[in-house]
Amino acid sequence: MTRVVIAPDSFKGTASAADVAAAIARGWHSVRADDELIERPMADGGEGTLDAFEVAVPGARRMPLTVRAPIASPGSAPVATHWLLLPDGTGVVELAATSGITLLDRLAPLDAHTAGYGEALGAALDAGVRRLLLAVGGSASTDGGAGALAALGARFFDDDGRVVPLGGGGLARLARVDLAGLRPLPAGGAVILGDVTNPLLGAQGAAAVFGPQKGADASTVAVLDGNLARLAALVPGVAAETPGAGAAGGTGFGLLAWGAEMGGGAALVARAVGLDRDLAGAGLVVTGEGRFDGQSEAGKAPSEVARLAVSAGVPVALIAGSITAEPRGFATSVALTGLAGGADAAMTNPLRWLEAAGAELARERWSDARS
Repeated sequence: MTRVVIAPDSFKGTASAADVAAAIARGWHSVRADDELIERPMADGGEGTLDAFEVAVPGARRMPLTVRAPIASPGSAPVATHWLLLPDGTGVVELAATSGITLLDRLAPLDAHTAGYGEALGAALDAGVRRLLLAVGGSASTDGGAGALAALGARFFDDDGRVVPLGGGGLARLARVDLAGLRPLPAGGAVILGDVTNPLLGAQGAAAVFGPQKGADASTVAVLDGNLARLAALVPGVAAETPGAGAAGGTGFGLLAWGAEMGGGAALVARAVGLDRDLAGAGLVVTGEGRFDGQSEAGKAPSEVARLAVSAGVPVALIAGSITAEPRGFATSVALTGLAGGADAAMTNPLRWLEAAGAELARERWSDARS
């Protein structure tokens, strides 16, 4: 009998981390029924972070609330969501669950905003949290966190003293920033659970790297980058070059301006779920994410799981929807696109192909991973 730890991230927009882990486990057990499987859903600050903490921390409580939609347009319904209160008084607030890209019916690169995230942060402050963990992946917008800060009491004005519209496009009118009314951090501070180290501006910045995922073409990327530069010039205390300032469409920048500290999302989640303890005596670790690409090594969940596994002397396997970069550090890997015959088929029924991937690892790849 072998102990196998299954610690994947979510497959964004198609399956939660818990569902991914369960599907891989079903596939594995269909081939090796006697093995001990430990399911540890992971996250790196993006979609699924609340779920990972809820599973890992006994006594964690969902705190329901309703926030405004991530785009202000006719017919946009408010978002029914929640944040998580941990027994020690820490609040975990997830941007993907409040102002995330999966909440949009259509992409809106200039108009999407983070105001709903700010409203959720305000609700956590109203509840008296001692500390905040700020999960910021999966955003719909490129507004530099201005929407979130506005919901927390900051004000953003144009030349005529009028409040600028929400969204990255509205920042083109920005002339003055007033942070005097910004609500203070809780006594224990706030830590940003980020999965990227990108700066705010430039070729590696929020607009250039992440804007296309949010519907921005080349000309829109240029507009958004210029608007973020305008914001950065008017907000004191944070350099646009700060690693992680470009996270979540620049929300990292806004949260740093609020006084939050940057942290490693995947590392903090791994610590919370006790992944180190699970690795003791394991024969294999299986991790994964929807798309393994050039950004995956920059602090995302699979790279953190692999780092911990290698340190513990345990081989690690990767399952991903697609694999477009060399999966260094993994003993073996499986892409769902290869099993399903293409990306469309893999995305249409991901749990089926995740089961197939788990079975394939157990049946055909396990001997390779051990050798």
